[in-house]
Amino acid sequence: MRARPLVLVAAGAAVLMLLAACQFFPSQTGSTSSGSTGTGEAVASNLTPFYGQKLSWSRPSNGIDTTKVTVPLDWSDPGGATIKIAIARHSAGAGSLGSLLINPGGPGGSGYDFVEQAVSHVVTKAILAKYDIIGFDPRGVNHSTPKITCYTDPKQENALLYGTYSSAYGTQGWIDELTTVEKDWAAACVKNTGPLLGHIDAASNARDMDVIRAVLGDTKMHYLGYSYGTYLGTMYAELFPGKVGRMVLDGPIDPLVGDLDSLATQMAGFDSALKAYMAYCLKISGCPFTGTVADGLQQVRAVLDGIDTRHLVATGARALDSATVGTGISYTLYSESSWPALTTMFQDLAKDDADSTFANADAYNGRSADGTYHSNESDVYAAVTCAEGDLGTDGVTALQGLAKIDAAAPILGRYFAEDDYAVLETACSNWPEKVAKLPTSFAAKGAPPIMVVATTNDPATPYAGGVSLSKQLSSGVLVTHTGEGHTVYAQGDTCIDDTVDAYLLSGKVPASDPMCS
Repeated sequence: MRARPLVLVAAGAAVLMLLAACQFFPSQTGSTSSGSTGTGEAVASNLTPFYGQKLSWSRPSNGIDTTKVTVPLDWSDPGGATIKIAIARHSAGAGSLGSLLINPGGPGGSGYDFVEQAVSHVVTKAILAKYDIIGFDPRGVNHSTPKITCYTDPKQENALLYGTYSSAYGTQGWIDELTTVEKDWAAACVKNTGPLLGHIDAASNARDMDVIRAVLGDTKMHYLGYSYGTYLGTMYAELFPGKVGRMVLDGPIDPLVGDLDSLATQMAGFDSALKAYMAYCLKISGCPFTGTVADGLQQVRAVLDGIDTRHLVATGARALDSATVGTGISYTLYSESSWPALTTMFQDLAKDDADSTFANADAYNGRSADGTYHSNESDVYAAVTCAEGDLGTDGVTALQGLAKIDAAAPILGRYFAEDDYAVLETACSNWPEKVAKLPTSFAAKGAPPIMVVATTNDPATPYAGGVSLSKQLSSGVLVTHTGEGHTVYAQGDTCIDDTVDAYLLSGKVPASDPMCS
């Protein structure tokens, strides 16, 4: 089984519930130019077709403009094949401050859908009125073409995400079975995606973002990135520090932490979020746990430890295992607003009812009731992780990594990792493409102030990563939200919203961390 990303899920879990390496690329400036873009900047002649392209917009009935931007498949060979990046725009009209490019996370989150379906939840009314809000699908994602495609039969995808194994989780026999599954999946990715699979890293996406900026007529990149979107923003700032305008990174990732360490820290973040949930649950009527918070946490672990031997079956004859329970729990820990759903799930499991667990896991995986999938986010998540990370090359076996995660997060870690880390480790160990060579420092020297918004008990991108990123960036400004949840801007915290809006509207940053709560 494989779940959609536990790390870097698209930003704003409340909105989701509501909607149910630089030196290896050519310079983008040069002494030889065959013209200029709409921004008036000179570009190298081999990049003029991209920076100078004219966009053709269409407008569906919802009033959101859409188009596609052409970029090189391989930025080291701009004269070769091309791909198209899909964007959706909500226009502010007269008096606009320019474009605000947005990415909701992932890897694999659709910025196009984020804006097209939920733009009023993406930013505050003040920003909606003053910026053209631009959502884009990174290369390979959803509406961009070509897109990353692995299995084409939903039955194969269901088996990949929800299938069970002959060997017990945590054994070498299970790892061997999982390796066979992931090799087959990777082969399908190669067959059905083609050359794009070797060019899906963050640096390539950052260069695409610069083309989007230019063809929209913006001399500076104004950007709002959530979760994995903060990594894309950080990469852009490192590659193009002089073109950064106002940049907000909410739910930030530390770009220098290795994947295993990052996952271990993240799983510990979910343990911390579960602890906060337990304190809430024990105070309400109907909570299925008893005693102290520590007692309740151990009771959750007992549920997870024993679930596989219960052989629960949901409606439709779907067999429930511990990895799917882990996925179901994780879906409800991104936001306090979904804690009641977690209570219901535990209540149902106590009655041997697996339906609500599958409902949460399905929502997390983007699975519809008919067994089809809303997007290709699960495939993108795994493929991009293998394309730009160090899993499979860090010298750590899957079982060793699982032990490390279990030690870091002794309640949930092992069970979240069954459907996340273990899957990624086996997939990346057998990945058919070379890992991208990316920058190894992210000072973004010369960039104006970059706002880093971090939440103290964020389960998916723990607070320490935001603190670290704000220090790595030469102009990083840390804004802390003391509280729960993954990402926080435009979700009702007046202190955060006012601080971010003041920055986006006027460039003003606080003299010190406002410590919002």
